[in-house]
Amino acid sequence: MSSDKKHRVVVGLSGGVDSAVTAHLLKAQGHEVIGIFMKNWEDDDDDEYCSTRQDFLDAASVADVLGIEIEHVNFAAEYKDRVFESFLREYQAGRTPNPDVLCNAEIKFKAFLDHAMRLGAEKIATGHYARVREVDGQFQLLKGLDPLKDQSYFLHRLTQAQLAKAMFPVGHLPKTEVRRIAAEIGLPNAKKKDSTGICFIGERPFREFLNKYLSHQPGPIKDERGRKLGEHVGLSFYTLGQRQGLGIGGIKDKGAQRGGGEHAPWFVAAKDIPNNTLIVVQGHDHPLLLSPALRADDLSWTAGLPPSLTQAAAKTRYRQADAACQVGFEADGQLQLHFPEPQWAVTPGQSAVLYDGDVCLGGGVISAALAR
Repeated sequence: MSSDKKHRVVVGLSGGVDSAVTAHLLKAQGHEVIGIFMKNWEDDDDDEYCSTRQDFLDAASVADVLGIEIEHVNFAAEYKDRVFESFLREYQAGRTPNPDVLCNAEIKFKAFLDHAMRLGAEKIATGHYARVREVDGQFQLLKGLDPLKDQSYFLHRLTQAQLAKAMFPVGHLPKTEVRRIAAEIGLPNAKKKDSTGICFIGERPFREFLNKYLSHQPGPIKDERGRKLGEHVGLSFYTLGQRQGLGIGGIKDKGAQRGGGEHAPWFVAAKDIPNNTLIVVQGHDHPLLLSPALRADDLSWTAGLPPSLTQAAAKTRYRQADAACQVGFEADGQLQLHFPEPQWAVTPGQSAVLYDGDVCLGGGVISAALAR
């Protein structure tokens, strides 16, 4: 982006410190800044876990300190249609979706972007830790410079049209610097802790939340040899690699040495959906938890076209180091990635995201872990 040009920028103010500093930086650069608070969830948002009301008060306080307007916009209907219904379908099918990826593509950079354009905005900005670079008229999505905070994984479905309008002012800063700036200019939320969890679930117990929306049927928990170890409460409530909440102790097993000894912890390794059975194995590095390849579909590429490179790096889940991989496409267009180092707990429903150095190329939704 040519930084000398001043824009009318609509900033998504979430009530958090990252978006607050985003608005401050843009205003300091001379842009005309308008704040928007997005309300994306309405069901039970008045209970102890949902912080929408407090978040709006925090966002309004930030707008007051910065001297900018703020508008409260309700996208709950769009969120339910475009994100939440898909989230439930995926869980019901036994997969583990990543709703934050869909929320960015469908709400923050679609519904919100459309609204901002109606307000006469030329750009929109969020507090994501990522960067956009224009090269010969093409817009590239880059990792945030703080490796501990990089959020390009969640933004990999953005298109050229969306990237052309997007600004990520904190993407070149470490989180410590963002907090320092917030304190220096007296922002009321300078020390507010980062939100965790999915936007519409907040801090509430996940299983309790899903229980209200999904039908579920208990069934057996078995090891890889078919021995029953316990009962699960419904396959939707478990994800591959899960260790907590299985309700089975460290069962002594002289034959379980592959996984790391007779008292090694149990992990979810697979879901046998036709037989409503949860398969568990002992030991973090059990072979059934490691996959040398995966298949992905529902592909989205930031350049608008699939990458031509055959070697890249990939993340198969957020907060994972980039893993070298070979890139290939099947006859039906599905993506195949092959890893020299097998990947741990490759999970259908999660995103596989490709990188060429710092450049995020896009990716797809994992449909299957492959044996080779």
